[in-house]
Amino acid sequence: VGQEEMAQEFSRYTLVPFNPLQARRPSRWLAIRSRDTQAVQLALRLNNPRPCSWVEGVLVSRQLFIAPPVHGWTLVFGAGLPVPDDDVDACYRFLRELSGKLGHVQFFQADAILQQHAWAMVESGRVVRAYAWAGATLWNQGVKTRAEIALGLNCFGYCESSGSDDWAMADHIVANVEKVSQLARRWSLDPAELDLRYLAHHPGIAGTLTPEEH
Repeated sequence: VGQEEMAQEFSRYTLVPFNPLQARRPSRWLAIRSRDTQAVQLALRLNNPRPCSWVEGVLVSRQLFIAPPVHGWTLVFGAGLPVPDDDVDACYRFLRELSGKLGHVQFFQADAILQQHAWAMVESGRVVRAYAWAGATLWNQGVKTRAEIALGLNCFGYCESSGSDDWAMADHIVANVEKVSQLARRWSLDPAELDLRYLAHHPGIAGTLTPEEH
């Protein structure tokens, strides 16, 4: 969406009434070091873009939502984001390609129900650090960052798995999930801690991802 076209859309756009109790952290999201919403939109090749409030973006099953930039970061979340537990190679390619266009890109996942979790930091198309767990380690690349070490995050080897009788590992996995938001806070932003008043009055952009080309 061009700046003029988006401005015209915003002038006709009615924001969804904001209820702070409805604001919650998405289960997976990107943090992109950029204030340029249009550049993010173009890099994602967003289809059918339209203005969308944060509340609607979180609560409604949108394919993708680009939040308004905050403190130099642009957050992106939605069901359209590839995740390691579906296809770790597709997630790897997606993050590298996006980072090649936009520079610094981070990815976070924290599923409190399934205990699946992941985090990744990619700089100019190069994976600096990544870890993903979904019943077993799917991705473990790069050296642990200081933030991971300080938080006591547990990153298991590719051959280690969680059995029903392995209570110690299960506890570590639960702790990992709970600490993903803390890692996000140290690396970039925790979505749940953003200024609710700002988010209530600044719409982002919703749309769908262009399918991956093979």
